[in-house]
Amino acid sequence: MSLDPSFVGRTYPPTAPYQVGREKIREFATAIGATDPAHHDPEAARALGHSDVVAPPTFPVIVTMAASRQIVEDPALGVDYSRVVHGDQRFAYTRPVVAGDELVCVNTIEEITNRGGHGFLTTRTDVSTVAGEPVVAVWSKIVVRGEA
Repeated sequence: MSLDPSFVGRTYPPTAPYQVGREKIREFATAIGATDPAHHDPEAARALGHSDVVAPPTFPVIVTMAASRQIVEDPALGVDYSRVVHGDQRFAYTRPVVAGDELVCVNTIEEITNRGGHGFLTTRTDVSTVAGEPVVAVWSKIVVRGEA
């Protein structure tokens, strides 16, 4: 089943706020081998001018993966998640994510193409604080493998 290109430009409602926790940042940093003290020690982060520990650059994937369910579970779009392969991920930061942030995501479908029996879906997730301050834009490309 091919993906419907008429979905390009569709924006989904903002997600519920995600409270970024200090321990979640520490756990994520440890899991990916990020040893910079600013990811683990509030004093080290404050010495760099941050209010609390700073998340590693790929941390927003935690928030955006949950938010992307709006798209992959949209029955009208018809993504068969059992056939999905991750294709690409990019981040464009306005400022770092820090412990204590309350983040909201807004998903937009930027591109849909179908080639060789496979669907290619590119999304942009704009992540901001509940007050509307932009934090990071995250692009993700998934490939929905064809059945043939």
